[in-house]
Amino acid sequence: MPGADGEKRNRLYNLYAQAGCKVKIYDFPLGNGDNSEKKRELRALSIEDLLSGESITFDNTLSEKYYSGKTVLITGGGGSIGSELCRQIAKLAPKKIAIFDIYENNAYDIQQELIRKYGSSLLLEVYIGSVRDKARLDEVFAAVKPDAVLHAAAHKHVPLMEKSCAEAVKNNVLGTYNTADAAEKYGVEKFVLISTDKAVNPTNIMGSSKRMCEMTVQARRDGKTKFVAVRFGNVLGSNGSVIPLFRKQIEEGGPVTVTDKRIIRYFMTIPEAAQLVLEAGAMAKRGELLSSIWANP
Repeated sequence: MPGADGEKRNRLYNLYAQAGCKVKIYDFPLGNGDNSEKKRELRALSIEDLLSGESITFDNTLSEKYYSGKTVLITGGGGSIGSELCRQIAKLAPKKIAIFDIYENNAYDIQQELIRKYGSSLLLEVYIGSVRDKARLDEVFAAVKPDAVLHAAAHKHVPLMEKSCAEAVKNNVLGTYNTADAAEKYGVEKFVLISTDKAVNPTNIMGSSKRMCEMTVQARRDGKTKFVAVRFGNVLGSNGSVIPLFRKQIEEGGPVTVTDKRIIRYFMTIPEAAQLVLEAGAMAKRGELLSSIWANP
């Protein structure tokens, strides 16, 4: 039943599970781009399959118009959001994509994926380095000369950052400051910061550091570069998403560590999140702060 929504899958799963048998689904892989290019597979149901919300599809006209022929630099380009940004931008006929990441394994994986799919038709460059390193950023910006920067490099695990507060500040706040400085120095048109809903009245170090990132870019109103920040909620399947944690806890027999039984979480898929970033970059005006208000409960 390829057209079955999350509610119907949930109902059938609960029905068949009463028999004590394993329930699998014959479907496209979830949340990995254009399904027309994916092979169907028999796989175990995941928590994501049982969510009732339907994926949001975007009119890419604005993104295509902006990113076509542009040189785009993605910091944290090997991460879950950063790599999906690379995939989405590659479809929009850019002049060049440049990936900047400190973790070479992830950067290598997305590089090889894009090479396999696009070959020599896509001009792709990969740079290894940290946004904390001003000198390295200067080298990369001088070499790439980007028209647009999508800044996804960050520490984002809330509990870990509570124990490593200084690292959160150095990587998130100072890293954003350094990257924004480089963007202004090299005349970048647009700079898009990937932020989080945890920056809203923050109650933890990670959220506080991301709020400081937002303030860092919002304060830059006088230069050529247009800065914008985009806030996400929970992104399904991304590194640090709560869903893989819940799934592991359920597989191990519990307990499931929900903060409060009344809590409501809102989700969006990785492709939805990436397309939101691209739309924000295309439509951005100076100093704007956008939120992912159409996330799925």
